Amino acid sequence: RETLEGVINARAKATQTTINAGELSTESMAAFKQAQDGLSSALSKLMVVVERYPDLKANQNFIELQAQLEGTENRITVERQKFNEAARQYNTYIKLFPKNVLANIFGFDTKPYFESQQGAETAPKVEF
Repeated sequence: RETLEGVINARAKATQTTINAGELSTESMAAFKQAQDGLSSALSKLMVVVERYPDLKANQNFIELQAQLEGTENRITVERQKFNEAARQYNTYIKLFPKNVLANIFGFDTKPYFESQQGAETAPKVEF
């Protein structure tokens, strides 16, 4: 129960953390990354609990949860790549002449990339 509540709370925190494109900064990206890391940690604890209870592995609800988690991981990877590509294009755009002159005058700064924790680019291998 404690583990499940931890996952639910971490998921709620991760989904409530939003980043406003107009106020994108290294600090807001760090807060977003911290929320995402908390969710990953909670899910890892859930996998440990599942290993201890073999009956849970065969439960239809848990099987559906596994499928949803896999889909979520894939969507996160795709959106992370899209975000980083958009940030790269923006950063390149404001650095090229003559746009760099206008960017400096009007205070347009480079935007940070979304960087996940080491090893997060590959989904954890869960075998039952």
